[in-house]
Amino acid sequence: ISRVKKTEKPSLTVLSQKLSLCSKLCFAIGGAPKEVAASATAFFLQIYLLDVAQINAFQASMVLFIGKVWGAVTDPIVGFLIMKSRWTKIGRLMPWMVGCTPFLVVSYFYLWFVPPFITGRFIWYLGFYCLYQTLITCFHVPYSALTMFLSTDQKERDSATAYRKKQLPFYRGFILVMRHGPYLTLTAAFLFITVAIQLVQSNFVLFCTYAADLKDHFHNIVLTILVSAVISIPLWQWFLERFGKKTAAFCGITWIMPFTLMLVFIPNVAVAYIVAVSSGLSVAASLLLPWSMLPDVVDDFRLANPYSKGHEAIFYSFYVFFTKFASGISLGVSTLCLEFAGYDTGACKQPAPVVYTLKLLIGAAPVAFIVTGLMILLLYPISEDVRLRNKVCLEELR
Repeated sequence: ISRVKKTEKPSLTVLSQKLSLCSKLCFAIGGAPKEVAASATAFFLQIYLLDVAQINAFQASMVLFIGKVWGAVTDPIVGFLIMKSRWTKIGRLMPWMVGCTPFLVVSYFYLWFVPPFITGRFIWYLGFYCLYQTLITCFHVPYSALTMFLSTDQKERDSATAYRKKQLPFYRGFILVMRHGPYLTLTAAFLFITVAIQLVQSNFVLFCTYAADLKDHFHNIVLTILVSAVISIPLWQWFLERFGKKTAAFCGITWIMPFTLMLVFIPNVAVAYIVAVSSGLSVAASLLLPWSMLPDVVDDFRLANPYSKGHEAIFYSFYVFFTKFASGISLGVSTLCLEFAGYDTGACKQPAPVVYTLKLLIGAAPVAFIVTGLMILLLYPISEDVRLRNKVCLEELR
């Protein structure tokens, strides 16, 4: 047992201290590059592999599917390794983020580099996409888990002195987490919603290029989506604080459905920009809300299991695992659908079955996934009243 001198006091949290605006901005800026990279790969990687790198649709589907599944598999592994990591002067999470960043930059650069050879390009992009997924996991899992330790309203902190209680073995913690109903409901709901958003993002540029005759505008349309998403995040933050997170999820996610269907049936420039703005609102909601709701699930779990702590990495890593795995399957299947429809790599125009398939991938399929996800979300039990009650109960336990 380590001895502490009488004159030394362990660092404790000042409960009345509020998280400053500067701290919030610094935390948001830290995750911005990752989100920019994720948006770029979501919108452009598929068409880049098909029309720039010029690998066939089957190979592109394998790159996207295997890369996403590999990224999904690494999430729980990284979560486990984080839980087993030693505490350092900068905590247990920061070394992971700092250490992986230089290698992440290099892998991302070579993901968008066209090698001088042709026959080995499939292996090139598969290797660097898997490496990129691994490194982005090493950044994203600790970064997302860090949200549990940001608010000074919490008495527990990411600190060897102030936060340690006895920890259960990983497998026992995993079993407890997987039995927690609110976590399973939230994960299942956003699994379907994430697949829908992923389908729209990955096929949007292809749709604009080959199905809507908007190839001269898709750069500006995508930029409009991203700007709309960034601008609307404060709006959704205010909305969820005013009306609750579950209500915000329903309003934010349903917003995209009528507009994507409108673009399928009325594919012109004016409608495309209207769809871009509305899609940005839903993309922002789909990115913000699950990470805002997961801490509530963790708090609910703490109340149900007061003697089991330190499992934040399990919650976050397995949430990402399930959503990435589902996204990988949907991306692989959607690209295979283009292959079966007769996608001609590098062609200026695509045959009619490809155009029809793109319309399904942009319109009907995302709507079906979103409706399924929202039906599951109806069963999510943590309302605002429950969340506030949990907060009071946690304060009493501490």
